Amino acid sequence: MLTTLEQIPQGLLELEAEQLHTLLSGPTLIHLQGRRRDPLFVTVLLHGNEVTGWQALRDTVKKYQQRGLPRSLSFLVANVSAAADSVRHLPGQPDYNRIWSGGDGPEHKMMMEVVGQMRQRGVFASVDIHNNTGRNPHYGCVNVLESRHLHLATLFSRMVVYFTKPSEVQSIAMSKLCPAVTVECGKLGEPHGVEHAREFLASCLNLSEIPSHPIAHGDLDLFHTVATVKIPNHIRFGFGDYGHTDGSLDLCLAEDLDQLNFQEIPAGTSFGEVCSDRVDHFEVWNESGEDVGDHFFSVEDGELRTERTVMPSMLTLDEEVIRQDCFCYLMERLSL
Repeated sequence: MLTTLEQIPQGLLELEAEQLHTLLSGPTLIHLQGRRRDPLFVTVLLHGNEVTGWQALRDTVKKYQQRGLPRSLSFLVANVSAAADSVRHLPGQPDYNRIWSGGDGPEHKMMMEVVGQMRQRGVFASVDIHNNTGRNPHYGCVNVLESRHLHLATLFSRMVVYFTKPSEVQSIAMSKLCPAVTVECGKLGEPHGVEHAREFLASCLNLSEIPSHPIAHGDLDLFHTVATVKIPNHIRFGFGDYGHTDGSLDLCLAEDLDQLNFQEIPAGTSFGEVCSDRVDHFEVWNESGEDVGDHFFSVEDGELRTERTVMPSMLTLDEEVIRQDCFCYLMERLSL
């Protein structure tokens, strides 16, 4: 499924994400030579509707076309067919950021080929660029609590999230080869997200090395993702105060929940109203795959409330994303 190129196809850098399928037949890995040999590896469009990465990468490559790259650059333009329809992934496709840990599917094998090529090239660092659908600050994610990974992440933001689940993501696969970070650049369509990603890529390309000394405590706000919250497929949910009386919904969530992202919220905070007698409105899984829902949520007087102080991230009001991925993550502050 993978096309590998050593140069940029003519006209590629003039295309928007939804037009890439007119020039690329599918996922395409492009290797460009720079003054420093070991390449920066960048993935964009693992989710076809998150186009900030492509916009920032396209601008970055254009910037260095005349004067040459300070470091070799390899980049994967991933799900171009989903990008054509401006969706996360097409029906029948796997999530392209959940297939990096091996498997028998053709997409899984493709990503293992990408990892193999980057291993052979002695990859310097890895960057995976994403948007999110809820209101979140810009932040970086790491999967290894090691100084070089943290230094790379803080080059993007002092706010860094450490997680180990889901384990099938790009950054976990690449962290076995080099410092790796996922950068979350806010909502789609925000110009600052493209600008921030573009500045970060330029900084990475101009690094001679990534520091290995411990990071200063004042330079880092570190959080640990301790649980993933999902809404079971059979639960009917919506946002706002509708559906309370007609029985059409099981769960009526507050319509401004995404304002709580990266906020430490106290025990007793309401997430919404329970509209049916079902008891499994949320599934909450910790890093060991254990159901810890009772540890974080309870139903009191018809309200779904937090059981303890929590800090959510990636709370979203996008029902399709919730069905395809998750409702949010729950975090705790972490000290090194």
